[in-house]
Amino acid sequence: MLKKITLLCLSVTAIISCKQIAGDIKANPDLEAPDKEYKSSTVQTAVGPLQLAAPYATESTAKISNITDWPEGQLPKAPQGFTVTKFADGFDNPRWTYIAPNNDIFVVESNTRNSANRITILRDANNDGTFEIREPFIENLNQPFGMLVVGNYFYVANTDGLWRYPYETGQTNLNNTQGEKIVSLPAGGYNYHWTRNIITNKAKDKIYISVGSASNVGEYGMKEEIRRANILEVNLDGSGETIYASGLRNPVGMDWNPANGELWTAVNERDKLGDNLVPDYITSVQKDGFYGWPYSYYGQIRDPRLLDKDVDSLVAKAIVPDVATGNHTASLGFTFYNAEQFPETYKNGAFVGQHGSWNRKNFSGYKVVFVPFENGEPMSKPVDFLSGFIAKGDGSKVYGRPVGVTVATDGSLLVNDDTGGVIWKVSYAE
Repeated sequence: MLKKITLLCLSVTAIISCKQIAGDIKANPDLEAPDKEYKSSTVQTAVGPLQLAAPYATESTAKISNITDWPEGQLPKAPQGFTVTKFADGFDNPRWTYIAPNNDIFVVESNTRNSANRITILRDANNDGTFEIREPFIENLNQPFGMLVVGNYFYVANTDGLWRYPYETGQTNLNNTQGEKIVSLPAGGYNYHWTRNIITNKAKDKIYISVGSASNVGEYGMKEEIRRANILEVNLDGSGETIYASGLRNPVGMDWNPANGELWTAVNERDKLGDNLVPDYITSVQKDGFYGWPYSYYGQIRDPRLLDKDVDSLVAKAIVPDVATGNHTASLGFTFYNAEQFPETYKNGAFVGQHGSWNRKNFSGYKVVFVPFENGEPMSKPVDFLSGFIAKGDGSKVYGRPVGVTVATDGSLLVNDDTGGVIWKVSYAE
């Protein structure tokens, strides 16, 4: 097994401050291929060598997907032995699912612009497939995403802040409950990068908040990136904020490796360097680690739009991510499989929900992939697990866009198809 070298550094913000390079970066996000010829490169990842295309090997292309209905009788495709069913539908952009300690299921309905700004509760107490309760749990939020129950509080990560609400186990409505914002978060920016995910640790005394960048590659100036492109760590009351890791352009899904306790995340990499740059990735997240954004990618490969920046000492510390998940796949969802229903091959492996490309001539993503792990280490490149979302035809239509991946209480996998308004359930039976 190939392992990356562990490298630590200070936060991006601290490095930028001490080097006094917090002024505007004169990067052009729409830069066309320059006269200079760039070279391809190869880096060593945790699952073997990764060949990376040269910047501008192809022109930057925008291709937007259009949603269309599933053909009669057609469903997403899973490996042999698995069954795909509709767990629930009729949502308004069901982006993410969280299962509380009492097994109540909470679904965030939120979107980039016209958001439902709602969390819906689902309860099937007798597990007969019918929800005795399906109703709005809390409304009038601000682009909510991450959810968490710790002690007597229900936490919601809105795009501009972390809120907590007094909560009793089994409570079905918080609409008349007074919440408090315990952490203000920066919002807005390039493609919004609006999602704010949250998880707690094993001790349940910290909360980790993923905050995406305000830009593609710092084109608005690094002053706009303070506390962004980071995973933040706070106490349960929002105090004691520190930057846990930095240089992560847009981290979203997070989970703890069940074999060794490492924090892992799924990250969206940068745009507009061509069809085949830069691959999104999943990676272990080292405390105080720096992962390159915006100055470099996959370790020390410098972004050609920022070569004039004197950041060599910072880039030298950039960590190579563990597993590439494809170019422009929008890998958002992430969870380790720690249940018993699926075959042993899936035990402690990672599922990744890929929302799908826009900055590519031909679509990539639009599926759920799986990465096998052994003894806490990834063993191979991702393999398709739930696919079939790209429609046949002219290559512009899709049936849905997977995002959240959540392991249900019974060991099945729930997949949030936000554009399709559906939560899919993938089950296994011998």
